[in-house]
Amino acid sequence: MKLYSANMPAPNPRRVRIFAKEKGIALPEIMLSLVEQEHKLADHLCRNSLGQVPVLELEDGTTISETIAICRYIEELHPDPPLFGNSAIERALIDMWTRRIDIHIGESIKMYWRHAHPATAALIEQHVVFGESNRAVLARAMQWLNTELADGRSFLTGPSFTIADIVALTVIDFAALIGLDPLLGNQAVGDWHARVSSRPSVST
Repeated sequence: MKLYSANMPAPNPRRVRIFAKEKGIALPEIMLSLVEQEHKLADHLCRNSLGQVPVLELEDGTTISETIAICRYIEELHPDPPLFGNSAIERALIDMWTRRIDIHIGESIKMYWRHAHPATAALIEQHVVFGESNRAVLARAMQWLNTELADGRSFLTGPSFTIADIVALTVIDFAALIGLDPLLGNQAVGDWHARVSSRPSVST
């Protein structure tokens, strides 16, 4: 299998990259240039009609899009170490946290990126006031996350590193890359961020 991917700062391909490294598997990548719109060309639209990356292509030609779906497939093939949990309650909590991060933190970052960042001005009709308003939305979400992590847990769902941590790390790092400051004033999140950033899989 191979992954149609993109380099930093694209956060979604990075999620799969980190996941695969945590599993200890080599996942060949074919890099597409997002700047040159290679993900919107006809050959890639045959893999993913939405024209997005990453896309995992299997040996039989089957393609899987969406990062969580790709990571779940890899987990089925390589269950150790478990990154989606070992029990019903672990899986539920990991899904809960993954969803929370995507909605409450990732969405405000996405809206800022789309509507207030100069790099996307030529791609969509921007509503800059709305985009900038997401700075405050993100700040509130990060304060909430900081309160949650202030109990001293090592990772989002407890003592083990999971897909939820990968999702959180990639969106928070992307926020910093586009000019936001999600860690400012959030010591507990900063401590968590330092722990996960020190993992060998993350330096990618």
